[in-house]
Amino acid sequence: MADPTARDDAPPEIFDRARRRHRRDRAAARFGDHAFLIDAIGDEILDRLDDTTRTFTDALDLGCHDGRLGARLAARGMTVTSADAGRRFASMAGGVQCDEDRLPFADHSFDLVVSAGVLDQVNDIPGALALVRRVLRPDGLFLAGFVGAGSLTVLRDALLAADIAADRGVAARIHPQIDVRAAGDLLHRIGFRLPVADSVRLGVRYGDPVRLIHDLRGMAATNLLADGGRSPITRTGLVAMRTRFAAGADPDGRRAETFELLFMSGWAPEPGVPLPPPPAFRGARVG
Repeated sequence: MADPTARDDAPPEIFDRARRRHRRDRAAARFGDHAFLIDAIGDEILDRLDDTTRTFTDALDLGCHDGRLGARLAARGMTVTSADAGRRFASMAGGVQCDEDRLPFADHSFDLVVSAGVLDQVNDIPGALALVRRVLRPDGLFLAGFVGAGSLTVLRDALLAADIAADRGVAARIHPQIDVRAAGDLLHRIGFRLPVADSVRLGVRYGDPVRLIHDLRGMAATNLLADGGRSPITRTGLVAMRTRFAAGADPDGRRAETFELLFMSGWAPEPGVPLPPPPAFRGARVG
């Protein structure tokens, strides 16, 4: 049976939706052990929220994981609706299971929409942003953060070494990543007012690339591509991966991996307000 929510003009589905739901369900039980990246994004979102003078009452936590960011919003007196593509995450947060580009909420339901760590896994990002704008009330605020371009360069290089050593072709094991300019252009195109895109660089040190992969799996951030990266790493490849990773390690045997955390913000337009100006690009800073 055809999907009744599918659009004729929808972009190609580069991510496997069923696999994504499965991976999120798998990660739910021990998510707290691997949530450092989502916590870092949540901290930044709340810092940016503190920069506004508005009081918000009805918030949507889009891609809520276990509800940790939503709980912090609720502690500020907001009524929070949680939504996640994973059934278990949605249940843990007392929310709704739905994909970010297939929202079931009525127009103008919220004056704040936040999203931490999921928009880089969405098939139709323009569609998701258009839906966010639709569910926001006039002059409502959208704040989001996710892993952006420039992330995981060390792991990418180590995985490439693994594939070359196994001599089975190079697999697409890391997702395509969005850069700051593309994010700002998207906000502007969708029609957000005062669109801003910037990034914060976060370094995390590892002694073994397998531990890094374990953390990514624990936060439901491993490969979800529909047409690539599913061939397992061979034993020969694993040795090559660890060797390449260790080649650039510090004297203590650890190596810094970079997460470029990309942030987007914009206000839903008000009737009679002119079209938004070109987006602002703040560049990167070190977190």
